[in-house]
Order: sequence, then structure tokens, then C-alpha cells
Amino acid sequence: MSERPFIPVGIAVVTVSDTRSAEDDRSGDTLAERIEAAGHHLVARKIVRDDPEEIARSVRELTRTSEIDVVITTGGTGFTGHDVTPEAIEPLFDKRMDGFSAIFHRISYDKIGTSTIQSRATAGLAQGTFVFVLPGSPGACRDAWDGILEAQFDYRHRPCNFVEIMPRLDEHLRRKPNPA
Repeated sequence: MSERPFIPVGIAVVTVSDTRSAEDDRSGDTLAERIEAAGHHLVARKIVRDDPEEIARSVRELTRTSEIDVVITTGGTGFTGHDVTPEAIEPLFDKRMDGFSAIFHRISYDKIGTSTIQSRATAGLAQGTFVFVLPGSPGACRDAWDGILEAQFDYRHRPCNFVEIMPRLDEHLRRKPNPA
């Protein structure tokens, strides 16, 4: 069997923070560098405040953009009053990806031990777009990309990957109503 070709996907990075700017967004930089090094298209990159409505509005707009297949947020997954990213994004999910959190915490545990429980990393599908909610540290972003996302967004990865199922993610939106 011949080698599968690499298929680049469109990815948006959203940093959630009241204090970060383009000049000091190390987590966003970490993700952007890895996305581009892997050969994918960094379609959008933005910083939004720790405001649930602003976070949800931003992610919703990105999931409705045809060039974007994946939205990755970084920041706001802890337990302080400003950490509201999961609450803002999870209601947008059509389907949850519980396995992402489990694998992320497994990888993180090997690096930072029980401190991984301080993250509420999550993922799901929204409008046929993959959405990943990562902690706001460069290390956590490296762990998620290097340990999970890079392989899952590589069409050559076996036995399966996200790229091969992307054409079917919005099947439920295209179904014809049952005339019965």
C-alpha cells in the first residue's frame, strides 16, 4: 500500500487572557510555531479577554469560517474566578470528546504529576469543527500538540486520525428530513 499524502488543515488559535498581548503570548506562539512547522495553515490568531460571552462569540465565529477545521484555545482552564473558558465553550459543542481530556491528563501527569488536576482541558465538535480547550502554559500547549494533536491531524497517522473523518463531521446537518 502506498504512503498517504499529507493533507494540511486550517487551524485558528485563540489565547484567552486579560493580561496577554501579541508581544508576550508565549502559549499562542508555541501553538502557532508547531502548527506551521507541521505544515498546517494558521488561518487566524487572536487574543480575547476572560469574558464568557466574548470567548463564546469568538469561537462560534471561527467555527463558522469555512477555511477553519480546528480551533485551539489556550488559557482559562483553571479554577480561579477568571478561568471561564470551559464554561464559555462547552455549550457550543455538538459532541464532546471526553477522551481528549483523559489523554491530555495522562501526558501531563508524566510531566507535572498531580498538578494536572488543576486543569479543566476539554474538547469537542462545534459546527463540524474540532475545538480544543488547553491550559494557558506553553508546556501544556506543547504537551497537547506534541502528544495528541500533531498525530491526529496528520492524515498519514495510523490506525486512524481526525483528518480522515473530517468530510463526514457535518453529516447530521446535511440529512434530509424523514418524510414519514
